[in-house]
Amino acid sequence: MTTATLSSKGQITIPIEVRTELKVNTGDRVEFVQIAPGRYEFVAATRDITELKGMFGPAQAMVTLEDMDAAVAQASAAAAR
Repeated sequence: MTTATLSSKGQITIPIEVRTELKVNTGDRVEFVQIAPGRYEFVAATRDITELKGMFGPAQAMVTLEDMDAAVAQASAAAAR
């Protein structure tokens, strides 16, 4: 297991093995994705969006564009009240 230590400024140094595996370099962005309460996944934000397919499992429900438009309109109307 690879570990890192948190500094007093809230910073960590990512070990070289991890940087190499994730193909991240100085200035690259990373994301912390919550996968469960108290558990996060560290993800390089330099990936192509298509590589993220399946990260969260299958879709729980299919939503049409019309459904999305209706939800946005409903939320907008509720916010205007």
